[in-house]
Formats: sequence, structure tokens, C-alpha cells
Amino acid sequence: MTKLGTIKVFIESGITILLLAFLPLGVGLKIKLYILWLIMQLWSGRYEGQALLYTNEMYLLLKSFGGMLITSLLVLNYSRGFPWNQFGWVCLFIGIDLLASLYINRWAHIWFWNKVKHNVLIVGAGPTATQLYNVCKTNRFSLMDVKGFINCNDDPFFLHNYQQVISQKLPVWKVKDIERIIEQQQIDVVLIAIPEMGRTDMNRLYGRIANLVDNIQFLPRVDGQINFASKINDFDGLLMISTSTGKISPLERGLKRAMDFIGSIPGLLVLIPLTAYVAVTNRKNGDKDPIFFVQERIGKDGKLFRMYKYRTMVPNAEQILQELMETDEDIRREYKINKKLRNDPRITKAGKFLREKSLDEFPQFINVFKGDMSLVGPRPYLPGEKEDMGEIYEDVIGTKPGITGMWQTHGRSDVTFEERLDLDSFYFRNYSLWLDITLLLRTVKTMLSKGEKTQAY
Repeated sequence: MTKLGTIKVFIESGITILLLAFLPLGVGLKIKLYILWLIMQLWSGRYEGQALLYTNEMYLLLKSFGGMLITSLLVLNYSRGFPWNQFGWVCLFIGIDLLASLYINRWAHIWFWNKVKHNVLIVGAGPTATQLYNVCKTNRFSLMDVKGFINCNDDPFFLHNYQQVISQKLPVWKVKDIERIIEQQQIDVVLIAIPEMGRTDMNRLYGRIANLVDNIQFLPRVDGQINFASKINDFDGLLMISTSTGKISPLERGLKRAMDFIGSIPGLLVLIPLTAYVAVTNRKNGDKDPIFFVQERIGKDGKLFRMYKYRTMVPNAEQILQELMETDEDIRREYKINKKLRNDPRITKAGKFLREKSLDEFPQFINVFKGDMSLVGPRPYLPGEKEDMGEIYEDVIGTKPGITGMWQTHGRSDVTFEERLDLDSFYFRNYSLWLDITLLLRTVKTMLSKGEKTQAY
């Protein structure tokens, strides 16, 4: 159990006991419920520091309280039939306790940051190390406070190692001083961010620092065959990795469709006032063309469908684009690579607002309601982009396109066409309902953040 885990179990135990004290149930049943609560929290591993993201913690909370709801049926009094009254109070208790635990876990990492954070040293100073540092910096939930980097270039200790060093705001030390830095900075976690490091160099590095820190983690070199659905198995002493085939079971497909149908209804309700705003704004600016933009897109299994969006561009946008590409070589090159323009002069006033707030796709709730699209899925690609998609095309059409997805929550306009394809392929091969829920939560957070960089909990 971690330091923060110990703190949380005491706080949550106090709240749980307080809630149980107010329940109109017998003392014996209250004791049993508390024991069940404690067993389920420990069984889920909530206090072991397993969750590096707030969404991971939410999963563990749902797992523990869901388990408690099921096991509570074993301790109720059935002498007079099913005890609906007792079960109702138990459900109320679990619901309130779950909300309280969500709140505590949301803020405990901030309240006790200075007491429970990990002093982290990143081995490496290249692009991977920089990316890892940016994640640690914006994700305070992981409790990782990076103190600096280790540059392993041009050191005789390593046999084959070289990275393109990127200028860092934090100190960059040489690997020959790593023991001294660990002691001076009171480092307890070392993150090795050199995926190309060989086994011999990795073993030698481990030998130097294994007894100096509590935890050593490394970012492996990952090929396309390995993804987050892969499983690591001990095959009689051999490390064996089994990968996911990207298949979505009939049960998952049915649950996903149910979630889409239910989620599309509030989206359609919001669509009404939003459409009125777009209509009024366009009229004020002399634009009397249709509000909606309808276009054929590639759906599941390659079937074409008519997708709805708010029209965010001026009339004759395609013709204007062709003229821009003929007269401006930079615009032609940018559109050819990314399939869009960063500063598109064709966007209307209402369209600019809709795009900034990620509202231009709201009419796609019509497609979700009809079953052409899903709330979460790959980007809905144009038929003309099929040839550019290459082998990833089969992954993209393996599931319905979505209003939001990996491309929406991991970069949006900052990613290239090829990077969007990689993200969509990742989504298909790592599909789970929990991934959908996580991406939906991240989308809502992105919309509410108003484009500002916020800390990821």
C-alpha cells in the first residue's frame, strides 16, 4: 500500500463508517457491509498506486463498488422473502459512498501532493524523454515530479547508444553522475526513456541503480504488432506476448449501440438551440445558404453514408480551395499532406466559433441516432481518401466512424493525416467499452477547457 493509499483508506473508511451509522439497518448488517467494503477496495487494488490516470482510478472504483453491490446480496436477511427495503438502503449507501470516493480521489492527489509525490529522474534527453516529461508535468494524478534528465550520449559506459538531445527546461546531467544525482535529488523513481537501448546497456544501467531507488520503469520499443490489448504471459520461463486481433464481440457491439442510441437523444435536444444560433448568425452576415453540410463518407465495412455537419465554410468552398492551391504553393503542399488547412480563410464567423468549441460535428448526432455512426470511433473519411489510407483502411472500416475518437482527444488539428490513421487503427485494435467512456470524458473535458492547456488528472 502506498503513502497516498494509506491516507485514502483512512479517510474513506471514516466516511463509510459515518454513512453506515445513519442507515436504518441492524448493527450486525452494518459491520458486514463495512467488511465487504474494505475487502472490495483492497481486492480492486485501489490503494496500491496502480492508477496513473484519473480514468484508471474511476475504473477501479466502479469495479470495487460494483463488486460490493453484488456481494452485499449475500449478507441481507431473506427470512421474509427478498428484503427490498434493506437492498434499497444498501444501494443508496453505495451510491453516496461512490460519489464521495470519486471526490476524494479527484482532490487527494492535490491536497497531499508534497507529502506523497515521487521524485523522478528520466534517463534520456531525446524526443521520447521530452514527451514523457510533458505527460508527467500535465498529469499530476500520477504523482511524478520530474527533477531532471540523464544524457547518455558519448559515454563509454554504454556500448551502443545515441539520442538527438532536445533542449530541456530542467537540468540535464551526465550518466556518470547518476548515483550522485539520485542521492542529491532524493530520487525514488527512475523512468528510462530510451526505447532503442539494447539489452546489455539496459542490464548494466539496472545494475547501477537497482538498489538506489524504489521503482524503475522503462518505455519499451513498440512495434505495430503490440498494443494496449496485448497480454504478457509467463510461458514456463519465457516472456510471451499475445496481441489483440481487433475483434469486437457481439455483446460489445450491442452495448455500444445501446450507448449510442441513449447518448444521441440529449445531443439531438442540444441541436435545436444550436441550429437556431447558426441560422441567426449566418443571416446577420448575409449568408442565406443551407445551414447543414451533407457529404458522403465511408462507414462500417466500406459502406457509404450521408453525413451531416454544420456548414462552417463560405459557399463554393471547394472552388475557392482549388484557386488557393493553384496560386499558393504552401497551401497546396499543406492540404496535400494534412487534407486540411490550419488557418483556412474559407471559414465563416459562426463556423469559427463552432470549430473552436468542437460543436461543428453536433449534427452527426442524427447519424448516430440512425445508426450510421457511433459516439466514439474512427474519423469519418472521404471516399477520395481511401487510396491514401493504404493497409489501415481495413482497420478503419472495422467499426462505425465516430463523432469523437482518438483523433479528437490526441491532438486534433495538430496531427497529420498519417498520424490520424495510426490513432484510428489503434482504437480499432484496442477497442473496449471502457476506452469509449474514457474518450467521451476526455472530449467533454477538451470542450470545457476552451482550448486552454489543463492538468490531466
